[in-house]
Amino acid sequence: MTFLTKSLYVMGLQCPKLLWIKCHEKWLIPKPGESQQHLFDQGHEVGNLAKSLFPKGIEIETKPWEYTESDTLTRKEIEKKKPLFEAGFLVDGLYSRADVLMPAGKNMWDIIEVKSGTKVEEVHVQDAAFQRYVYEKAGLKIRKCFLMHINNEYVRKGKINIKQLFKKEDITKQVNEAIIGIEERIDKMLKIISSPKCLEVKIGPQCNDPYECALHDYCWKHIPLNSVFDMYRLGKKAFDLYDSGVINLKDIPDTFELNEKQLIQHNCTKCNKAHIHKEEIKNWLKQLKYPLYFMDFETYATAIPLYNKLKPYQNITFQFSVHIINKPGQKAKHFSFIADGLTDPRKEFIGQLRKVMGKSGSVIVYNQSFEQKRLEELATIFPKHKSWVKALTKRFIDLLIPFRSFWYYNPSQQGSASLKCVLPALTGKSYEGMEIAEGGMASRRFLYLSHGDAKGQHPSKEEAEKIRHDLEKYCGLDTEGMIFILEKLKKL
Repeated sequence: MTFLTKSLYVMGLQCPKLLWIKCHEKWLIPKPGESQQHLFDQGHEVGNLAKSLFPKGIEIETKPWEYTESDTLTRKEIEKKKPLFEAGFLVDGLYSRADVLMPAGKNMWDIIEVKSGTKVEEVHVQDAAFQRYVYEKAGLKIRKCFLMHINNEYVRKGKINIKQLFKKEDITKQVNEAIIGIEERIDKMLKIISSPKCLEVKIGPQCNDPYECALHDYCWKHIPLNSVFDMYRLGKKAFDLYDSGVINLKDIPDTFELNEKQLIQHNCTKCNKAHIHKEEIKNWLKQLKYPLYFMDFETYATAIPLYNKLKPYQNITFQFSVHIINKPGQKAKHFSFIADGLTDPRKEFIGQLRKVMGKSGSVIVYNQSFEQKRLEELATIFPKHKSWVKALTKRFIDLLIPFRSFWYYNPSQQGSASLKCVLPALTGKSYEGMEIAEGGMASRRFLYLSHGDAKGQHPSKEEAEKIRHDLEKYCGLDTEGMIFILEKLKKL
């Protein structure tokens, strides 16, 4: 028999097809990728740290799938009237367990859910509503429901202050509203689980709300490249077109209202030709002043601040790549920095960057708000660099502008102005085949290099050297790629 658990209930709210496949054909659901697994590991780390706020708490030590054993042990331990971690109850085909079940007066209990996010979201409320329903069905009296999440205003000073790191919000009112109609929803889900046939569900906004569905690739395999979903900032209107039978971007009828940038994309896709606004590009190029500095940063962030003067999820700069061209036609010189990973890298990062960057010339970045924000954060932590940072950011030239403005657009960009899409579209070069091919992977690799993985394992000397080589190659292509793009723009 398949029991309806809290996670299955949340899946069922998002998509009944996902619920059925999870119960009957779970092999269709891919295993978590590296990025998703990293989020899971971080969530477990946050959850374990939160338990220290309840020093007398009792852990219900059973496997997640041992429903009967969990119920038996929970009913035994609950008599002690102490905080319980992972208290599980099985009743009428329903199973739920909360992060913390807290005594709250005579025969009353509070549910406390711990999340690694920084705010209360609707999915958290629905999560707690199911828990409350199951617990009360099992005979408990629930007083209140709370969500304990990360306080993103907390700044580490010395040892982690766990009480300040977490923020506890009363969500009882929202849960009371969410629980209305829950019996009907549960009945429908139990029928779906027991059904021998999978429901047919059309793709829709639910595919990415509240999370990207694990079946996304499976359900979207019929969607071609340059579909209506690739239209620049079309949002949910893309589903209106899809529901009306329009899938290919080029087939959007002329009567459908599009803005100027969307019209450029539409026309380029229909004609399979690039759009080039030569005059705008020419004017943009005029502002460049030699020497040219092509600059890119890599960062990582953690829920639990690793160093002093750091907030949860604040970006930590650990690597930069700078290519410098002193005069037109001159070969670029490359400068690279990757932190050793043993200590807080930020002080050395800004010190090394300052040695590389001259006092004049344009500093070319791609999406300048990212690098600018990181430098401003560093200047706040290390005030002696404040005037230098201010002078440096004034020299910034954002290479994203010609593409975000659609002065150049190629159909192969598929509506995106990101460096990863523009580089191959304009130059034919790409990140394909590289060991590290995107920023998130670079962050996770460095985090493993510097702090090990969730199991406490650290890379060998050979593995560490390879990671550093791959990081340098990846970040180096970011800045070298900007040179390739600039040269192409000049030719246009």
